[in-house]
Amino acid sequence: MTAPREEVVRKVQQWALYADDDLRLAQHGLSMGSECPYRLVAYHAQQCAEKYLKAYLVLQGVDFPFTHNISLLLELCEDSAGWVSTLYEAERLSRYAITTRYPHEDRDVSVEHGRQAIDLAVRVRDIVRTELIRAGIDL
Repeated sequence: MTAPREEVVRKVQQWALYADDDLRLAQHGLSMGSECPYRLVAYHAQQCAEKYLKAYLVLQGVDFPFTHNISLLLELCEDSAGWVSTLYEAERLSRYAITTRYPHEDRDVSVEHGRQAIDLAVRVRDIVRTELIRAGIDL
């Protein structure tokens, strides 16, 4: 059974709102200078990209598993999105989904890694947002 358009739009808007919150937090983290936990900047950048891809999948009516794997989410978008090939580099964000959150699983994340993660998240956001707006979603 297909969800009514209004419900789909509301869900897409929620995913986008949460994604934008993650990006805003990641960007603000950089203002902390040397006190910044760059691993959390990268984590929130990853979350932004993940949530935008999930917003697109919701709009397309594609079920997706509980995953933080950007590669898998891009794969799920491929059937309906010609832009996926321009975002393969964003797959690098997946490494920040888990390993930056738990002791003994963490990776060293530098300021440069944090900035690169934000740049990738912004690319995903910009491309997916354009598609959502083109589909009539008011963001």
